[in-house]
Amino acid sequence: MLGINKTHTDKEESDAISDLLNRNTLMLINDDFHTFDFVVDALVDVCSHNPDQAEQCAYITHYKGKCDVKKGDMSTIKPMRDRLAEKGLKVNIV
Repeated sequence: MLGINKTHTDKEESDAISDLLNRNTLMLINDDFHTFDFVVDALVDVCSHNPDQAEQCAYITHYKGKCDVKKGDMSTIKPMRDRLAEKGLKVNIV
């Protein structure tokens, strides 16, 4: 039994490490150009935020200069970054 639990624990640890290594953050950067409504609409459309969540991200970006708007693997985050950039928003992946 101990061997089974040990193996299970090692797999869980391996999965957790893999998740951390493959976790990317989509960062929205304040640009002092786009309106709050434009940013909110873009986050709802591209990142599937609800309107309240998108509004909070817009305010955080405005007051702090940047905001983590989405976390995930690169295959999920990169297309979102590209679509937000096409809308003229400043975004990067960290």
